[in-house]
Amino acid sequence: DSRGIGYVVAIRSDVTVHPHDAQPITPSWSGNGRRPQPRYRDKPSSVATLATDRGQQAFTEVTWREGSRGAMRSHFMAVRVRPAGVRVRRLARAAATARGGCWDGVLPEATLLVEWPEQAEEPTDYWLSNLPADTPIAELVRTAKIRWRIEHDYRELKHGLGLDHFEGRSWTGWHHHVTLVTAAHAFLTEQRLAPKADTADSPSTRSSTPSRTC
Repeated sequence: DSRGIGYVVAIRSDVTVHPHDAQPITPSWSGNGRRPQPRYRDKPSSVATLATDRGQQAFTEVTWREGSRGAMRSHFMAVRVRPAGVRVRRLARAAATARGGCWDGVLPEATLLVEWPEQAEEPTDYWLSNLPADTPIAELVRTAKIRWRIEHDYRELKHGLGLDHFEGRSWTGWHHHVTLVTAAHAFLTEQRLAPKADTADSPSTRSSTPSRTC
């Protein structure tokens, strides 16, 4: 968040959250001891409980891409929440301190994305995202599911282009090796995505156009 990087990250079903409209309450100070800190007085619920309580009728069907066996689709729900837990509170307090202010006890909002396949008895996957609240659910799902592409690319880097074949003994050599493998992968990706020329006179991308001499 502090770096301004958007994310959709997979989480476990026991991660706890508050409703997005929950607000911390500061009890009145009696005059003795430390002043009470603002806290959310209602106990947070796990994302699994939240999704199950809403029921499968709250989920909508979303298609995110075409697979080898047809359209990839399932049922999803997106809801605004405030992630809870000690670690989240500490991070929020540290962020407020870094800005030179005092933490008011308000936890940051996020979007909870849940997948509940039609034939499953309960939700199967959960994600948290800091993308804007008005991000369409189809975009959230597409971003969450793009992990398969990353895993495919890594497998191609490792087995097809030799990422794990380095046998040197220096960081410089390792970085040279990774750079060359990455460049090769970028070239192959560009070739895969480039429009295919039907004839010799068809338009093509610069990288797939043969060089000519005058």
